[in-house]
Amino acid sequence: MNCGVMNYSETSFAQSTTAPFLSLEAVRKTYPGVVALDGFSMEVRPGEVIGLVGENGAGKSTLMKILGGVTRPDSGSVTVDGVANDGLTVEASIGSGIAFVHQELNLFENLDVAANVFFGREPLKAGPLRLVDRARLREMVAPLLKRVGANFSADAPVASLSLAQQQMVEIAKALSIKARLVILDEPTSSLPIAETEKLLDVIKGLRAEGISVIFISHRLHEVERVADRVVVLRDGMLAGTLPKSEINHDQMVKLMIGRMLKEREKAAEAGRAPGGVALSASAVRTPAYPDHPVDLEIRRGEILGLAGLVGSGRTELARVLFGVDERLGGSVALDGKALDVGSAADAVANGIFLVPEDRKLTGILLDLSIAQNISLPNLPAHARRSLVSTSAELATAEKQKKDLGIKAPSVLTRTGTLSGGNQQKVVLAKWLAMNPKVMILDEPTRGIDIGAKAEIYGLMRSLADAGVAVLMISSDMEEVIGVSDRIAVMHEGQISGILDRDDFSQENVLLLAVGKKPKLVQAAGGAQ
Repeated sequence: MNCGVMNYSETSFAQSTTAPFLSLEAVRKTYPGVVALDGFSMEVRPGEVIGLVGENGAGKSTLMKILGGVTRPDSGSVTVDGVANDGLTVEASIGSGIAFVHQELNLFENLDVAANVFFGREPLKAGPLRLVDRARLREMVAPLLKRVGANFSADAPVASLSLAQQQMVEIAKALSIKARLVILDEPTSSLPIAETEKLLDVIKGLRAEGISVIFISHRLHEVERVADRVVVLRDGMLAGTLPKSEINHDQMVKLMIGRMLKEREKAAEAGRAPGGVALSASAVRTPAYPDHPVDLEIRRGEILGLAGLVGSGRTELARVLFGVDERLGGSVALDGKALDVGSAADAVANGIFLVPEDRKLTGILLDLSIAQNISLPNLPAHARRSLVSTSAELATAEKQKKDLGIKAPSVLTRTGTLSGGNQQKVVLAKWLAMNPKVMILDEPTRGIDIGAKAEIYGLMRSLADAGVAVLMISSDMEEVIGVSDRIAVMHEGQISGILDRDDFSQENVLLLAVGKKPKLVQAAGGAQ
């Protein structure tokens, strides 16, 4: 995609002199006991990127459902090309050129790219059999893939594509219906650094072609980079709008939560030196990279960030350290003593705990209550004569709910009804109740709003200050640099380097992630 068609000043001028093709006026939507949107208004002009931000529960999902025609507002109007309506149908939304790329991608992995882009709209060959014209289908898809900068063909199986490539397929699908507005819902939440950059370039390319984008993200530094305007939702209402010149992290946070948020604590400011080595891995070999040994040390009282590109082996290393996957070689030691972790139960018994990447799949049981989830890993401690004591279970849960600030009516609330941030706190709570020595957190703030992120960061720092060794795996560059005491970077299954705080920079992390040497402050006698 040619992203150089317009420079920013030309784009801004075009937006300022072009009438909006879509507007919402005083839109209100309520559910039993909840006001999801309250008098919300906004406009969308051709060729502008709108950053839509707000905490979980602010009303973003309801707004998207109204734009998609899935939900009708109780009052207010939706105007498209000067025609006001009291709401859209799904057909009217598609006909208006509104397309969605959801956080949970809607693709058929058993089909190829071309079949996914034109699913249900395939060109057919003449004749009674009405067979799909594969040659024509490829011809139709090829220019769409070129427009999004895809490096794969129309014949590529979707199952073989990375998440970023699959999102390109979704965007190509949107372009195939002549989209005028593409709504991207948390498109980078599961992407590593390099693939995030590709997607942000695609967004700039859409803008250059005059296609509008609504970019929904909790990663505020990405919103700051690509948005021409930021619209902030808080408690279902429009909290404010920021023009390009005023978009910055602090202003967005202030509008989102109604106050300035204390910046996450830096290790250098924590005023506490780390202790000795808590967990060490020596020549550890994982099933993903059996020929690439890993050496790593995590100290008591520190947060060690683990960065790297997708496929670098970060999660696989965590799974081996936690005993989920078999260690194919090497050794692991805890507090200087050799440790044989053959299962997750062995790890838990020794105080090594894992907060997994997919909390809903492997971190919690959504149908169980908060109390049941917290006590589940340690039922013997809550048992009386081999029977689980409800009172003991509730007492532990109440303490963790208070200590971690879990927002829920009670500890008997079903965990699946909680926000992403509160679900993550429940995952943490079940381990914190067991006095951890080593805490491994894999993408701890994925899909969590800014307020909940700050709370998670505070919990991590509290753990480190209490002497726990914390290993944080993250694809969020801002998070890795802002939270870590040291940063270890993986490349093709091995640790390519470790950065101390003086050497923290996005450039150094990226250099190590692709197997190159970083630019160190202490290099060449201290001169960079």
